[in-house]
Amino acid sequence: MAMATAQSQSLSDVLKSVLTPGNVPTFNNYIGGEWVPAKSGETFQNLNPADPSDVIGNYPQSSEADIKDAVEAGKKAFATWRLMPAPRRAEIMYRAGQLLIQYKEEMSQIMTREMGKVVAETRGDVQEAIDMLFYMAGEGRRLWGQTTPSELAQKFCMTVRDPLGVVGLITPWNFPMAIPSWKIAPALVCGNTMVLKPASDTPMSSLLLVKVFEEAGLPKGVLNVVFGPGSTCGEALMGHKDIKLVSFTGSTDTGRRVNEACASTFKHVSLEMGGKNCIIVMDDANLELAVDGIVWAAFGTSGQRCTAASRVIVHKDVHAKLRDMIVEKMKTLKLGYGLNDGVTVGPVVNEKAMKGILNYIEIGKNEDKAELVIGGKRDESAGPGWFIEPTLFDNVTPNMRIAQEEIFGPVTAMIEISSLKEAVDVANNIDFGLSTAIYTKNINQAMTYARDVQSGLAYINAPTIGAEVHLPFGGMKNTGNGHRDAGQACLETYSEAKAIFIDYSDSLQRAQIDNED
Repeated sequence: MAMATAQSQSLSDVLKSVLTPGNVPTFNNYIGGEWVPAKSGETFQNLNPADPSDVIGNYPQSSEADIKDAVEAGKKAFATWRLMPAPRRAEIMYRAGQLLIQYKEEMSQIMTREMGKVVAETRGDVQEAIDMLFYMAGEGRRLWGQTTPSELAQKFCMTVRDPLGVVGLITPWNFPMAIPSWKIAPALVCGNTMVLKPASDTPMSSLLLVKVFEEAGLPKGVLNVVFGPGSTCGEALMGHKDIKLVSFTGSTDTGRRVNEACASTFKHVSLEMGGKNCIIVMDDANLELAVDGIVWAAFGTSGQRCTAASRVIVHKDVHAKLRDMIVEKMKTLKLGYGLNDGVTVGPVVNEKAMKGILNYIEIGKNEDKAELVIGGKRDESAGPGWFIEPTLFDNVTPNMRIAQEEIFGPVTAMIEISSLKEAVDVANNIDFGLSTAIYTKNINQAMTYARDVQSGLAYINAPTIGAEVHLPFGGMKNTGNGHRDAGQACLETYSEAKAIFIDYSDSLQRAQIDNED
């Protein structure tokens, strides 16, 4: 049964409509403070990956024309939004954060239905959005610049942050509320307006976040959301002359395309892309702790995290014991629908992803000497959706494809080493550099690892997942282009430094020249 579109409903009503069994609501784009259908009049369905026969809602199949309208709305709103004092902008984010707290459980259940991860993890996804909004709202009373002495007498120097204008945000499906919040919050507090293009696999979570901002009192046109494929909507954002920044999180191949498309118009570009992360386990490690971290990092979110641990680099003296312990821990995992009691691993996001992961498992099985220890198949007993058994390979060598290429699924590979130096060399021997971890009781080894590993995130006696919003998030090498999400570092992405010089000497002073004797 279809229900009214989102423009006629409060946030509470939207939640109820989605959570009511049998309802298939229809939702629209949010442009200039109004909920409007795609100009094409076409829609696409949002399906539950645990049960593809479950239709969550219908969403507008937008195109370049809708993106143009959204950018125009952002341009119009920017004229006044940039002049609102940053502490006032921050107050809206505080209100939005409170609304997320109020509706956290309903949103978590919808997200599990939409993208598959278990409800304990989707609660964490919403909580991360809450944390980010509150953290960035605090920056509304800081947004620090610099004051510095001038080389000339009776002259004052300082810097301030200027917003960029209208920014384009392209976000993935695996953290469909947290990652949009990473981009929206700093963009707002810096005074930008924006167009959000969320992943088509998870439109509902992003729509709920936008509804939160609407209810929190964000002025019309400041935040616009357009649903639709990257091949049309994403390309239109990249090519629009009035988009000043494209912030993208997704695959390395797509990120390369974003970078190339934005180069001709000199857009600012922030890229957060792939990873091939590892956990190093040394011979003195607490193996029980290491096993807990490995299984959580490798199979949480069904391995569909850019920070997931898809390599286990283990010292030869504890290799066999660690493998047996990991296998026993994996046997306790339960696949199924993430809202059901006891389920610890949900489906992968769609059929295409499932087929790609299963293909990589076949590649691993055919690589010389690699051993499939456990898992490796689709699990149809878990439900009608896209379920893959958590999978462990052993006897993997560093240059095998399953040790080099991002699989983005519940698959991890064990690689044996005999020293810390060898472990770090193997850890660094990839094209990516997002997240790494080491388990050791030796402080000298831990600090040497932290110094030498080539990754933007480095954990000691903790898994590769679990970043915190007040620290910078991002990677080295082919993982990114030097920008960071989260922390104060992300403010550099969404603002430009302006140097201001105030001369109160009442005379012409010439820098550099006047300093000559």
